[in-house]
Amino acid sequence: MQTKNDNKFINSIKTYFSKPQNIILFVFGILLTFTTLAPIVAIVEDTIKIHPGTLDAYLSGEVSGYSVVNYIDIFTSKYSWVNLWHPLLNTTVLAVFSCLVAIVYGGGFAFLVTRTNMRFKQYLSSIFIFPYIMPQWTLSVVWKNLFDSSAVCGTSDGLLASIFGITMPLWWCKGLFPSIIVLGLHYSAFAYILIGGIFQNMDPNLEEAAKILDTPKWKIATKITLPMVKPAILSTILLVFGSAVGSYPVPHYLGLTTLSTKYISMNAKYTGEASILAIIMMLFGVAIMILNQMSLTDRRNYTTVTGKAGQKSLFDLGKTAKYAIAWGFIIITFFTSIFPIALFALETFLPNPGDYSFLYTGDFRNLTTKWWFTTDPGTDSSMYGQKGIIFNKTIWQAFFGTLWVSICCALLAGTIGMLVGYAVAKNRRSKWAGYVNSMAFLPYLMPSIAVGAAIFVLFSNETMNLFNTYTILIIAGTIKYIPFASKSALNSMLQLSNEIEESAIILDIPWKKRLWNIIIPIQKSTIVNGYMLPFMTCLRELSLFLLLCTQGFIMATTLDYFDEMGLYAFSSAINLILIVTILVFNTVVNKITGASLDSGIGARDNA
Repeated sequence: MQTKNDNKFINSIKTYFSKPQNIILFVFGILLTFTTLAPIVAIVEDTIKIHPGTLDAYLSGEVSGYSVVNYIDIFTSKYSWVNLWHPLLNTTVLAVFSCLVAIVYGGGFAFLVTRTNMRFKQYLSSIFIFPYIMPQWTLSVVWKNLFDSSAVCGTSDGLLASIFGITMPLWWCKGLFPSIIVLGLHYSAFAYILIGGIFQNMDPNLEEAAKILDTPKWKIATKITLPMVKPAILSTILLVFGSAVGSYPVPHYLGLTTLSTKYISMNAKYTGEASILAIIMMLFGVAIMILNQMSLTDRRNYTTVTGKAGQKSLFDLGKTAKYAIAWGFIIITFFTSIFPIALFALETFLPNPGDYSFLYTGDFRNLTTKWWFTTDPGTDSSMYGQKGIIFNKTIWQAFFGTLWVSICCALLAGTIGMLVGYAVAKNRRSKWAGYVNSMAFLPYLMPSIAVGAAIFVLFSNETMNLFNTYTILIIAGTIKYIPFASKSALNSMLQLSNEIEESAIILDIPWKKRLWNIIIPIQKSTIVNGYMLPFMTCLRELSLFLLLCTQGFIMATTLDYFDEMGLYAFSSAINLILIVTILVFNTVVNKITGASLDSGIGARDNA
């Protein structure tokens, strides 16, 4: 009897693992559990661990072991306001109001593109997403170069002060307000894509039926349109809030103390307390995941009982307004998309980067190419011993290092994400598949700097010291970017009929051939996006990698290094190289695959 039960159990295991999707779920379930939970466990341990030479060792009087002294000190000491509560308050306010700016600006633009007869839609739709494609710190640097002044900020005069003599107040130049505006503009692409997609695909019968029933416009907007758009608004809030909580570059450049900037400043001497800040940022991510699950239970559907609309009608803005509004957005998007590229290029030719006084005098004779072409840095003390950008090995080593890390992360995250998406779609009713899908998506909800901190703690120790290696960067990038590919693959695989693969199974076609010759060709565009999103994001990543390597490894940390040296022409050149590289790759991918971030939003209608 026991033998029969054993044979039955063994046969059931053989049957289970005879299906490729089950093998994928088993392997990646274990792998993702380790790669997602192990860093979290490591950083939780770091909060109670005694670190020799740091504050917790001094307070506890021990050189090793464990203690809760870090928690006691950060929550109850006289420095708790400076080290915890003030950064936490700033982080929360920054995240909330960044969401508001992103929704109002991006959502408003989405409405104008999809539901009105505003002009120049195609151009505006393409250029609107530029701030998100560019590195996050781009608009922060542009803001400083525009509004800083020696009278208020103690720095060289920006463009407004140099040319027009306009001096902006300190709250405008540094701190919370500019950080909110910059992050809101950066993430407004989320709102545009998500809300615009709902507007574009909304059944026109709904509003037409309400009009036929003589329903007032305000009631249509509040009872039909807004509830339909509500899921997209909520998704935007969750994405922007989670991303803003862990943003480091924007607060860093604009002088705002947040949890992320405080973590960096405390990590050396207050290591355990810094890890507590990382845990708090992770808790924001967990809260976002819970809110996202709760939101899925409140989705409204409508069925029309009267009315029939053959075509969606556009709201008429009027002969003047449809051009005036369009030109308003052309001016705004110029400063958020085109102007940064021109400004960074100009900075690399200024003898004193940041000094724009020559624009006021009209004297262009002092413009120089030394920052680009100097081969002997000893002839000019302002070069600080560095060769020109073209001949600078540090910059180009970092550039090719960035490409290497981006390619590896894209290949690993894209492949793992595609396989996980495929397996979850095939076993969509399985609890294990749901668990694997959650483990794959969880790193996306965690702030980048918190993920980087957890990876740093796990892989930078005496037993396994990977600090300052490409290996640790690739591990961190793969863990963080798997959600991009897995969600993309899952959504596409769910649209794929099971009959397609089942017919191939009947013909005894091996799984590898089914994958390469049937599934991948059908979902080529989505799968390519699953590889390209990690690649494009990795090119401009700073928060995730900041703790894991020094200058010369990747462009983002090298830029920060030259900023600290005072070689602002070099950091501007790195910004320029990154932006051009990202735009070139983005354009090439769009041409090859026909896919773009703004596709499907109807920007080409009545352009």
